[in-house]
Amino acid sequence: MQFEVWAPQADRVTLQCEGAARALARDPERAGWWKGEATAGDGARYGFALDDGPVLPDPRSRRQPDGPDGLSAVMDQERYRWRVPWPGRELPGAVLYELHVGTFTPEGTLDAAAARLGHLAELGITHVELMPLCPFPGRHGWGYDGVSLWAVHEPYGGPEALKRFVDRAHELGLGVVLDVVHNHLGPSGNHLPSFGPYFTDTHTTPWGAAVNLDAPGSDEVRAFLVGGALAWLRDFRLDGLRLDAVHALYDTRATHFLEELSAAVDRLAAEVDRPLFLIAETDLNNPRFITPRTENGLGLHAQWNDDFHHALHTALTGESQGYYADFARDPFAALAKTLTGGYFHDGTYSGFRERHHGRPLDRARVAGHRLLGYFQTHDQIGNRAQGDRLSAHLSPGLLACAATLVLTAPFTPMLFMGEEWAAGTPWQYFADHTDPGLAEAVRRGRRREFAAHGWAEEDVPDPGDPATRERSCLDWSEPERVAHARVLDWYRRLIALRRDQPDLTDPDLADTKVAYDGRARWLAFRRGDVRVAVNLGKEAAAIPLGSRPALVLAAWEPVEPPGADGMLQLPGESCVVLSQP
Repeated sequence: MQFEVWAPQADRVTLQCEGAARALARDPERAGWWKGEATAGDGARYGFALDDGPVLPDPRSRRQPDGPDGLSAVMDQERYRWRVPWPGRELPGAVLYELHVGTFTPEGTLDAAAARLGHLAELGITHVELMPLCPFPGRHGWGYDGVSLWAVHEPYGGPEALKRFVDRAHELGLGVVLDVVHNHLGPSGNHLPSFGPYFTDTHTTPWGAAVNLDAPGSDEVRAFLVGGALAWLRDFRLDGLRLDAVHALYDTRATHFLEELSAAVDRLAAEVDRPLFLIAETDLNNPRFITPRTENGLGLHAQWNDDFHHALHTALTGESQGYYADFARDPFAALAKTLTGGYFHDGTYSGFRERHHGRPLDRARVAGHRLLGYFQTHDQIGNRAQGDRLSAHLSPGLLACAATLVLTAPFTPMLFMGEEWAAGTPWQYFADHTDPGLAEAVRRGRRREFAAHGWAEEDVPDPGDPATRERSCLDWSEPERVAHARVLDWYRRLIALRRDQPDLTDPDLADTKVAYDGRARWLAFRRGDVRVAVNLGKEAAAIPLGSRPALVLAAWEPVEPPGADGMLQLPGESCVVLSQP
């Protein structure tokens, strides 16, 4: 088979394959590329030595059996026989479920996670969004310190386990989305700088030097990232990718990297004849990310909407620290604004940033499904000092209100694993760095960070302690307990309503009409013939919905439709969904 590698700064490149060395030749048609032939079958171990340096894994390795510092392994993509034909599942109308393979089950493997997918299908989920799977040193971690960007973390089961997971998901009618990280690589096991200018000091990021998207050599770096993204979608039959922190992808070229990526993904979708999509994580509140390329946008298909999360979080909890401060001034007004306009910061002043932020989203041109709505994510739970979920602080009624707002809002809803039954387990920050110095630096840094906010150091979990990860694993006996089962049933009912009521998947953001009383702590909104009301206060609230006849579709506590006076009497910490044609 042919081996090739981009190493523009090397004078010699040697292929080490199954213990034999072979010098590679320069490719006369591609500057900086080296290539050569060697006999190798599926599983054969290989690597590249540059000049007189050590043997390194392939930057485009499809498998790292011994971790990111070990040799690469040849992978025959045709070896796996797909069981299930899959036409794809598009984003409009979707309900996503964010899942971390290492804590979804105690086993922490893709095969163990696949065995639990029936729960998600029965719940009504349409797409599973997997947190990053790229290899990283050690066994357990969040995945955002991944390296070997084309491979699957071996402790999770490796690439064939991912294919089995996807096959099982598709068998149940579930699409699969993968979180990929292009904005940085982990601090350990990253060998890309040895091969070429994959990073640049032209820009800096919170993680150090930026990925090289616009400096000399960036053509090949961009091709490396685009090629990896397409490989995930094509070879593993994924339905979409979530792109981590795209605001940290610094690119001054005329064609932005994300525009190039979205065009390539759209071409692949046409080639494989099934829908594919890209979801951005960005805090810029810039509609250009989700504007079509034909309208001078970057062509991404959706983005996470943290503004909705922050408004809902402050309304539920009263927290006002950090970036919550902007929303906590009037959380019900902030929630109403995001429900009708998508962004809260749309050119408004942000006290947290001490500057104006964002720009307006054109509701006539941007469909609601292009914004993802949620009230818990891996970030918003795991980046708290103790990784505490909202279920540790809120009553079941308030959790039901939050679920109602997420699952009836005009956005694409997303749940975080275990949320659907008010999981009692935390989800804490954990890492398994094999470098003792790095592990200690992470532990001290984490504790220093939260000590500055008043936490005692001993109360902040040690990321490297195996118990931190173990505490974060879901407890699958919880859904069978009465209190958890009630919340789970509520999620099932809401997702079924979303599927059965066309007004709840109407993409028209401008059709949402909101009323609220921040002092009484209630909010109501209309989407077509559907009325949604939540009472976050402890006392019952009288909510004006009009005198037209109404039918209760779902209610957390027993409630009667509005009477002749048009007033809905809603118990405290409760919610209701009605039809009022």
